[in-house]
Amino acid sequence: MDRLIAYCGLVCNECPAYIATQNDDDAERAKIAETWSKEYGSDIKPENINCDGCKSEDDRHLSYCQICEIRLCGIRQEVINCAYCIDYPCEKLGNFIKMAPQAKATLESIREIIG
Repeated sequence: MDRLIAYCGLVCNECPAYIATQNDDDAERAKIAETWSKEYGSDIKPENINCDGCKSEDDRHLSYCQICEIRLCGIRQEVINCAYCIDYPCEKLGNFIKMAPQAKATLESIREIIG
């Protein structure tokens, strides 16, 4: 299976929410909701764990995806992901990849390929 890379560099099909959605696994959704609620100090419900990937045209995205500045910018810029953006790395992305070094590594590897 090809890797589904979000605008920010996260690999959607490695994300537990994506996997639980694709497997229609309610038990896994409940585990993810509990873990993320604790981790992010939020009240995430299992029924909100539905995602077909950041760039999916389907309406199944995590609620945060609707307001994610990086995702909205990528859509506006009409880029495959941030690695293809002329403003790479921008401030929005820079703040995010400090918390997600694996996303930065993914974007950097893409930039090496595209030159």
